[in-house]
Amino acid sequence: MGWGRTAPTASDLRRPTSAIELRRALPTASARGLLARGLGRSYGDAAQNSGGTVIETTDVDAFTIHESVPGSSTVLVTAEAGASIDRMLHALVPQGLFVPVTPGTRYVTVGGAIAADIHGKNHHRKGSWCEHLESLRLQLADGSVVEVGPDRDPDLFWATAGGMGLTGVILEATIRCPRIGSSRLLVDTDRAPDLDSVLELMSSGDHAYDYSVAWIDLMATGRSMGRSVLTRGRFATAEEAAPKTGRNTFAYKAGVIANTPPFIPPGLLNKLSIRAFNELWFRKAPAERRDELQTIPTFFHPLDMVGGWNRIYGPGGFLQWQFVIPFGTEAALTQIIGELSKAGCTSFLAVLKSFGEGNPAPLSFPAAGWTLALDIPTGVPGLGPLLDHLDDLVAEAGGRIYLAKDSRMRAELVGTMYPRLDEWRAVRDRVDPNRVFQSDLARRLAL
Repeated sequence: MGWGRTAPTASDLRRPTSAIELRRALPTASARGLLARGLGRSYGDAAQNSGGTVIETTDVDAFTIHESVPGSSTVLVTAEAGASIDRMLHALVPQGLFVPVTPGTRYVTVGGAIAADIHGKNHHRKGSWCEHLESLRLQLADGSVVEVGPDRDPDLFWATAGGMGLTGVILEATIRCPRIGSSRLLVDTDRAPDLDSVLELMSSGDHAYDYSVAWIDLMATGRSMGRSVLTRGRFATAEEAAPKTGRNTFAYKAGVIANTPPFIPPGLLNKLSIRAFNELWFRKAPAERRDELQTIPTFFHPLDMVGGWNRIYGPGGFLQWQFVIPFGTEAALTQIIGELSKAGCTSFLAVLKSFGEGNPAPLSFPAAGWTLALDIPTGVPGLGPLLDHLDDLVAEAGGRIYLAKDSRMRAELVGTMYPRLDEWRAVRDRVDPNRVFQSDLARRLAL
C-alpha cells in the first residue's frame, strides 16, 4: 500500500539482493505487468501493481562517492536505485556534502526520487532532483540496459524523470551533490497573520534564501485565513555553526525519537483536536526570529523523528493533496484555501512553497508558481466532492496535481493538467510497446 494506507492490493513481491538479481527479476513479469518499488513513500497507488509483480529495490543500495575535482562546488555520487537519501546523508554530510534536493522525508530511494522527480524547499533556486543527474542506467522491457542522460537519448531520460517507473527499471544514477559549509542551517522565521501577508513575504524575499517553506493553518477563517509560519534559511559556514558544532563542523545524527503506537483509535484527529493543535503551533512560533542554528533533521525532516507517523490518522488512513498553479493566479489560490478553510479542512500538516521554472520532463510536477500540499484523514464528510471541485479549479488555473501524492484524481483531468502527456506516451510506447511496466496508478489514470 501507499504511505496514506488507503488502498492495499496484493502482488507477487520480489526482493532482489544484488544488482544482478535485480536485472534477472525483470523477465519474470506476470500478465498484469511489473513495477519497481522503493521505500513506499508515495502516498497513493503509484508504487502498487495489483495482481502483478512488484520488485522491491531497497536491498540494492550501494553507492560510491567519486574523487572530487578541486574548486568544484559539487561531487559526483553514483548510487544504486535502492539507496535511500537517509543512508546517503549519513555518508555525505560528514564529508561536507549534501543531496541536491530533499523532500520532507529522507526515506526515499534514488529510484523513487527519479520516478517522482522529487522537489524540496529549494526548487525556486535549484529545481527538482532530475536536474542534478549526470546520467542514469535503465533496464528496458526487452531486458536491455541503456545509459541515458540530458545529452544521451534526452527524450527517454526526461520521460523517465517523473515517469512514475513506467519506462523501465532504474538501476543506478550518477548525481551531482553540492558541498556545504557545515551540518547546520541558519534559519529565519516569520509569523504571517494571513494569506496575503505570507505571499508578500515569499514573493519579495524568497530569492535571498536557498530554502523556503511555510506551514499554513487551513482551519483559520475570516481575517486570519491562511495565517502561516514561514521558515527560510541556508547552510551555515563553519564559523557561523561553531557555537553548536565546535570543531566537529559536519557532525550529523538523524534518528527516531518516538514511535507511533500500533493502534490509533478512529476519530483522534478531528476538527477540535486539529484546531487546537494549529492554534498552539501558530502561537508558539516567534513573530520574527533571525539566524537560528538548526540541524538538518529539524529543518528538513521533522516528521521522520516520529516512527510510523502515518498511523496517527487511524485505520482509515489519509490522503495527501498537492497542486501547483502559476504565478499570477493568486485569486485561484485564495479561493482554494478559502474553500478548504470554510469546509473546516481537518489538516494539521499543510505547507506552501514557491516553485521556479519546470524542466523538460513531460510528467514532472513542478512548474513556476505556488504549490500547496496538505494531509487529510479519509473520513472527512464530503471530502471526495470537495477535492473533485478543487481539482477543477486547479485545472482551470492552468495547474496540476502531483501524481506521486495522488490517490483519487479523475482520469479525464490528466491530459489537461499535463498537456505533454502524449509526448510521454510516445516515448513509453517506443521502449515498452507491450506494457510490461504497469501500476495501479497507471491503470486508474489511463496513462
